[in-house]
Amino acid sequence: MEIGKYIDYTNLKMDATEKDIAKLCKEAIEYNFMTVCVHPYYVSLAKELLKDTNIEVCTVVGFPLGMNTPKTKSFEAIDAVEMGASEIDMVINVGALKDKDYDYIKEEIELVRDSIDGKILKVIIETSLLTDEEIIKMTEICNETFVNFIKTNTGFGSRGVTLHDVQLINEHKDEILEIKASGGIKTFKQMDELIKAGATRIGTSNGVQIVTNMKEEK
Repeated sequence: MEIGKYIDYTNLKMDATEKDIAKLCKEAIEYNFMTVCVHPYYVSLAKELLKDTNIEVCTVVGFPLGMNTPKTKSFEAIDAVEMGASEIDMVINVGALKDKDYDYIKEEIELVRDSIDGKILKVIIETSLLTDEEIIKMTEICNETFVNFIKTNTGFGSRGVTLHDVQLINEHKDEILEIKASGGIKTFKQMDELIKAGATRIGTSNGVQIVTNMKEEK
């Protein structure tokens, strides 16, 4: 498989500099990754650095806590698209999910979805904070709201993605919904297991390490 095309090559560190983003984009070009995933502040820079390539710019909305209001998330998403982002990774309001306010969750997802002019939307559910039942419920909501991806983790939670997370989502998703596994993915073995379990996109800041060590790990 063309391993690079599974990877959203990510730098969402709080202290990321322009130099760091330039390095991220250079490596994404070298290894032919699917996207770079950066904070909204760096969308314009990444878009410029990748302008002569087929690598897309992904950014985050309501990140990392998801407690912004739906209108705020919508504005963030619109702003990011106007700056050049073609993929939006949006964090849900986990508190609302735990309160079983499913209508609220659906409404915030749909508001962002309808704000981004057909661009790819990935819904981050933060599996590190959820029970199996809540993961299943969020998978069903993502099916119902016709988003492109359900994404497992922000990378800022108490743990990263597990194989169980992806297997559970895969068992309950429809044929349209795709899975982005993210959070703590550092090796080709991990990535390969997650893809076999159903993930079609991998979010990682260790993309170069994974690709260069792939042969050794096989």
